[in-house]
Amino acid sequence: MRIGDFAREERRVCLLTGAGGRLGDAFCQAAYTEYDIVAVCRNRIPAAPSQHEWFVDPFAPEIPVPENDSRIFMIRADLTEKGEVERVVDLALARFGRVDLLVNNAAHSNWQPRGIVDGDTALDEFEPHFAVNVGVPLRLSARLAQRSWVHAGDENRRHNRNIVNVSSIAGSEVFPGGQALYAASKAALNQLTRHLAAEFDEFGVRANAIAPDSFPSAVPTEQVVQAIVELDRGTMTGGVFGVGGAPESSAGGRHSRAGDRPS
Repeated sequence: MRIGDFAREERRVCLLTGAGGRLGDAFCQAAYTEYDIVAVCRNRIPAAPSQHEWFVDPFAPEIPVPENDSRIFMIRADLTEKGEVERVVDLALARFGRVDLLVNNAAHSNWQPRGIVDGDTALDEFEPHFAVNVGVPLRLSARLAQRSWVHAGDENRRHNRNIVNVSSIAGSEVFPGGQALYAASKAALNQLTRHLAAEFDEFGVRANAIAPDSFPSAVPTEQVVQAIVELDRGTMTGGVFGVGGAPESSAGGRHSRAGDRPS
């Protein structure tokens, strides 16, 4: 994949959650020279240069190293904790002055192979699944809109600002293995995406979701990264798009203005 194929003259600012997971790490590694990335992670950190690192060639320490020119801005946060979403949005805007692309990639996935009637296991997992997979994208989208987008319609349209929610094929299909809560939360995320697209259209911000099959077992992770970038560069809004073997789970998207358990 060549992210540069989609690059524009001006670097876009991307706020990415789940940056330490498989997809988030791949996105950071592939796109950190093309986007200014605000990489939000909780435990694991992405394998890309960040503001916490400075690179030096030990054989020529006086010569500038290209990696120092394109570093991600990493923020550690548990987005389910009170005030953390707001802190992340404020830090992103303070650092770059704007956000052009919000990628809601952080996810909670804890399956119940014995089913939802096996004691209280599934019942105890309801809140974590919906808090992370639905609540965090909702809060980030709302706070970013309130703090930056809602009164900047012309600027939003000019910069083609948008949201990409990382959903799953499980949000529209039934699979074995105890995925009921995970699947239900992803189905809710799909519907939230459609409502975000309808409401945010008023001030010129698009919203779409991708629903990949399991990656990297069924779909290369790089293909999922490419799908995010292509949606960012496109004009669609209100759609939920399959990636790889996953069918497109919504035909409701429209043209607008001109997993493996992902972490």
